[in-house]
Amino acid sequence: MNTMTAINTDRPEPAPKKFPITTLAIGFVILVCMSLILLQAWVTWRAREVQLAETERAASNLARSVSQHAYDTIKGADTVLVGLVERLEVEGISEINLPRLHSLLIKRVEELPQLHGLFVYDQYGNWLVNSQPSLKKNGNNSEREYFMFHRDHTDRDAHIGPPIKSKSTGEWVVTVSRRFNNRDGSFGGVVLATIQMGYFKKFYEQFDIGNTGAIYVALTNGTILLRRPFEEGSLGRNISQLPLFHDYLPNAKMGTETFTSGQDGVTRINSYRQLDSYPLVVSAALSKEEVLADWKSEAIIHATGVACLVFGLALIGSRLIVQIGLRVQAETELLKTRNSLEQLNHTLEKLAMQDGLTGLANRRQFDIALKDEFSRAMRNASSLALIMIDVDCFKQYNDIYGHAAGDECLRAISKVVADGKHRPGDLSARYGGEEMVILLPGTDVAGAMKVAENIRQAIYHLELKHTGNSSGVVTVSAGIDAFVPVREHNQPLELIEAADKALYCAKSQGRNCVRVGNGHDA
Repeated sequence: MNTMTAINTDRPEPAPKKFPITTLAIGFVILVCMSLILLQAWVTWRAREVQLAETERAASNLARSVSQHAYDTIKGADTVLVGLVERLEVEGISEINLPRLHSLLIKRVEELPQLHGLFVYDQYGNWLVNSQPSLKKNGNNSEREYFMFHRDHTDRDAHIGPPIKSKSTGEWVVTVSRRFNNRDGSFGGVVLATIQMGYFKKFYEQFDIGNTGAIYVALTNGTILLRRPFEEGSLGRNISQLPLFHDYLPNAKMGTETFTSGQDGVTRINSYRQLDSYPLVVSAALSKEEVLADWKSEAIIHATGVACLVFGLALIGSRLIVQIGLRVQAETELLKTRNSLEQLNHTLEKLAMQDGLTGLANRRQFDIALKDEFSRAMRNASSLALIMIDVDCFKQYNDIYGHAAGDECLRAISKVVADGKHRPGDLSARYGGEEMVILLPGTDVAGAMKVAENIRQAIYHLELKHTGNSSGVVTVSAGIDAFVPVREHNQPLELIEAADKALYCAKSQGRNCVRVGNGHDA
């Protein structure tokens, strides 16, 4: 038997790695603490969701009550108006009928507690009869919104106008009106019922909506009719651009949404409904902060208890954690040192590949890139282009303006050259002195010519003063060439030489121009 292949059975196998007991202990403590925290977080969050769900139901029920009350109130007034319209259109208006009609209006106001008054106006807005104890006929309401609406619209439905102050009492009222016609169908006048604002306020004050809750009734065009808390400045305000009208009502006639009020900045749970029979929208909104106040208090108490328990468990394992922390700290410092060295090496490598004056790639990086792109072009049978750029009369520029100005000039030109490339694979480099090159993989002569000409024009339009140049400003000349390299027939140096010859041609033909290899002009 060949002894070289014999297996040494006396050699012990390596023992399996084991986790330190401290790691297991810390893991157990963390697991217990996290379980307690997550469990308490879930219970707390669930309680919050339940509280919000109950509040949404309460807001929805409140909105339903408010909408029904608004409907009943408006319907009672409108029913009286329907009877008045029928009587006026059948019996007409005469001085003989006015006293009897006056008594009827007074009786209807006494029967319906929500009514502030009933009024009849002729086609010119003059007072014909009303529910006031003493019949006055010297007023005119032709300038009121409801009168102008009926005068200009043939619609026979009830019209609810914005809140106004009564001329007779000075109180805020909500108006419900209808048009009546003459026997020939022409506009005969308006019958009006005014509803006391206090009637709504008294009803809304029965509900517990907290300190910052809100109830309001508005027209479908966004005009507020009334609001709790009552604010005289908000009456008649248009809120059509606020979330309820702008975002939610167009999609659903009823619903419950949470958003921040555009009037007072309070975030509320809003339940809204749009009435079918009348152009009204009601909303009942409860403050989200007030709703969650009790939940927050309980959450803080429970969280404090869990925090104390977690703290006790953490205290028990603190000694283990300290030891592990010291070890991790040492390893972290070593890792930071290694990362710093790697970053420093990367920076040095980048600096070694970058020209210090212009910020472009240096000659070394260009040579490496040219070799790589030349090989890639041979493999892919693709064109490789090179632009060689030289600053015209740069020696004279240094003689006239000094080397510091010359350096600034090169920096400005280099920025234009760097901006001239647009693809990630393109490379701009300082070739030497005032010469710069642009390597364009996958580009033919026409493409390179366009890039070179754009750069030449951009440098010319910098208008850097140069009295030693015939044009009076700094200009550049460029030579380009491009071909598809063939393995074992072409070398990278050939591309440089061809572009250099084209550059020499541009210099000899007057500068400030672009020339292409083989004598093709840009």
